[in-house]
Amino acid sequence: METEMQTRTASKVRSVRPVGTRAVLAELDGLQDVLTLQAMLFESPLPGQVDVLAAAETVMVVGESAQATRAIGALLLDLELTGPVENHGGLVVIDTVYDGDDLADVAELTGLGVDGVIAAHTGQIWTVAFAGFAPGFGYMVGENDALDVPRRSSPRTAVPAGSVALGGQYSAVYPRRSPGGWQLIGRTGARMWDLDRPQPALVRPGNRVQFRAVRDVVTVAPAEAVAPVPDAGTEPAAAAYAAAASAGIRIVAPGALSLIEDLGRRGYGPLGVSAAGALDRESLRRANRLVGNSPTAAAVETVNGGLVVEAVGDQVIAVAGAPATLTIQSPSGIWVENGETFDGEASEGELQPGPQRTVSMATPFALLDGEVLAIGAPESGFRTYLAIRGGADVPAALGSRSSDTMSGIGPAPLAPGQFLPVGTDTASAAVGSPELQPGFPELGGESGITVLDIIPGPREDWFEPSALDSLCSQSWQVTPQSNRVGMRLAGEPLRRSRDGELPSEGTMAGAIQIPPAGLPVLFLADHPITGGYPVIGVVADEHLDRAAQVPIGGSIRFRISPNYEVPSRKVSI
Repeated sequence: METEMQTRTASKVRSVRPVGTRAVLAELDGLQDVLTLQAMLFESPLPGQVDVLAAAETVMVVGESAQATRAIGALLLDLELTGPVENHGGLVVIDTVYDGDDLADVAELTGLGVDGVIAAHTGQIWTVAFAGFAPGFGYMVGENDALDVPRRSSPRTAVPAGSVALGGQYSAVYPRRSPGGWQLIGRTGARMWDLDRPQPALVRPGNRVQFRAVRDVVTVAPAEAVAPVPDAGTEPAAAAYAAAASAGIRIVAPGALSLIEDLGRRGYGPLGVSAAGALDRESLRRANRLVGNSPTAAAVETVNGGLVVEAVGDQVIAVAGAPATLTIQSPSGIWVENGETFDGEASEGELQPGPQRTVSMATPFALLDGEVLAIGAPESGFRTYLAIRGGADVPAALGSRSSDTMSGIGPAPLAPGQFLPVGTDTASAAVGSPELQPGFPELGGESGITVLDIIPGPREDWFEPSALDSLCSQSWQVTPQSNRVGMRLAGEPLRRSRDGELPSEGTMAGAIQIPPAGLPVLFLADHPITGGYPVIGVVADEHLDRAAQVPIGGSIRFRISPNYEVPSRKVSI
């Protein structure tokens, strides 16, 4: 194994800015300091450190609690960025065919010609500074600025997977088909992201990369997944396994969108992976608690009602979150065939519906074999959570069963006819008692406005002094373009005090990002881990569940958290 070491003189974190209540942003004097701090935090994590997100000029550190995060901020200011920067893992060589659609444009922009661009790209070692945009997308910096070119003025709506690209001072490989505005100079068959590998990302922050020009590339198809079959050993064990595999729920109708979610996957920010997980975490915990599951058990998150499921075997269910009518249809055992009715089974025909009953929200109930549960449209709120005792037993990815709609990690959205087996993720032999739920957002009127506390910053200084007042004094409407990545809001645009764009930096759920048009985007659980638009404020972590329940067309009003204290920022000269 090769190890490259670069000795450097001491420096310090220039300043620390709060990012909501659960993260701080360390500002540094350059990429070398970013790499040094990132390496130090990987090697010796600070107390309470959950995740580290390096970017062009900053490192964001996520803490396990508000108290831990404040302590992390103080410790960062006292760190001395000394000692060697180590790059482990040898050299990653990426075979590349240089025939990209923008190769000629890059040749003209740099004045190097096509052959000169290829020689410059292959003739230097690139270092992965940080990850972002998508899992496996590594921002690589070279040894010189010969290939520093602007991004395209008009981004492409779809860039093929494996595209080798340049953007500003960075080079990267697109790990999957996605939109993008970088200059495409070639393509590779290397799989930049593969969950079947022990290390899914081919390149990680700190790795060194060399591109090698080839005439053609070989793309290796991923191996077909083979479902593991446990060694049953004895007939009783085999029978128990077969019984467990055949018990669960069948999706009759998924509604507008139904996903498998748990409390998410944390600690994978350096690979470009956000936490994802349930948007209303307390409703998920409540549903799991009611059926006796562990808090982290996987359940179904459904949007705006319409989910219909059928029990396969007798099941214990609880539904929490946005209140809705829960109707159970029992099979009658009466078959109709050729216009005649009779009891018992028939070779052809349909089983007629039997009697109906309703059950209460936030209350455990039995759904017997063959019974069908339908969740109606919410009376208020937007997202409802269905937990089954034992949890939904779907394959985990990076330690979580959550579906991440942006990255594609985790289970696909539920589909009609799909079978969800029940697992064994229980915490208690007994079910819980019925619980009272909080109020949920409604549409229309003053009573329909959801108030969310925010912590200003980290980039409120990018806006005119009146912008924060404007953000908090008006009601913002949730537009239909909103999803689990973020809520796009409509209202009176905010005005910046600075031109240009912010270098990409780490971000988190709750961040209120302001694109050039001035209309806020409130990031939710499936957000990208880095962003290049300034964040004027971050919703307090305890109000994120409330935000998740605001429906399309609903209204939001921000207010500065009463617990907010203007931070004193220490700056080293």
